[in-house]
Amino acid sequence: MIDMSSQRIELLSVELLTQHSRLVQELRGLAKQLGLEFGWHYLLDLVWIIHQLAESPLEEFPIKELEGKHILDAGAGVGVCQWFLAEQGAHVISVDRLDRSRLSARFRGRYAMKGLRADDLAPFTASLWDSQRSFKTFLGNSWYALTGAARRILNGSSQPSGSVLLYHQDLSRLSDLADNSVDAVVSVSALEHNQLEAIPRIVDELMRVLKPGGKLLATMCAARDADWFHEPSQGWCLTAKTLRQLFDLPQQVLSNEDDYDKIMSGLKECAELRDNLAQFYFHSGNSGMPWGVWNPQYAVVGVCKVKTVATDG
Repeated sequence: MIDMSSQRIELLSVELLTQHSRLVQELRGLAKQLGLEFGWHYLLDLVWIIHQLAESPLEEFPIKELEGKHILDAGAGVGVCQWFLAEQGAHVISVDRLDRSRLSARFRGRYAMKGLRADDLAPFTASLWDSQRSFKTFLGNSWYALTGAARRILNGSSQPSGSVLLYHQDLSRLSDLADNSVDAVVSVSALEHNQLEAIPRIVDELMRVLKPGGKLLATMCAARDADWFHEPSQGWCLTAKTLRQLFDLPQQVLSNEDDYDKIMSGLKECAELRDNLAQFYFHSGNSGMPWGVWNPQYAVVGVCKVKTVATDG
């Protein structure tokens, strides 16, 4: 049986950023150390996902509830989520169609990493000397690898106790992962970049590898009245009705879909997100915030689906 109150379709309010300001600081600090920037709404996505995973006030780091957990990050890319979870002691299976076998030394020098298969992660020396044979990149990667260890020593900290396992695979065919093998599944603004008819197959596969009682936590782009496709970012914006269908959630699952206008107003006025817009937006019109012009076109929604716990009889 499932406690229906634990499942939800939740439009994400910017109030999450003030409610969990310490977590926001931790995420920003880690991103800076790793040389990463956030998608325009990703802080909201991450705060919601981490809060749902921890199920407790996020005041102390590392987060004890995540230590030793096996968590699948679906559509992870090189995003902050997997690295943050590893910092908390989680063992992350990082899945993406993107080939990350020559992942930069700034990640490999900090985290315990492996490839699920032999070709999922090249030898460490290959990441130091990238495919372009760039001496500048070689020096930069070597510097990250050396200074990462030095920074940890100076700060009195050791290598994070978690780990990251890279898996180059389509989310609908996780054939190397066993049934009921992960404690949680997270996905940060990734599933909406698939064809709509493919999403139920992906959800089924993610639920297959999830342990009974575990949560699938996915953030996506939200629509108010009708589904529509955001051309610049090549992603679907979906109504709560469609999300219920795609994730096979019953009608009675909690939703704050009636607050869409209020949520959108808060996003448009949010200085925390507007004033920290990533630099990569200013160089392209093919993104969620074309050419860096602050003009949110869609809200963000979190979907929580819990795997049924089998009962006797």
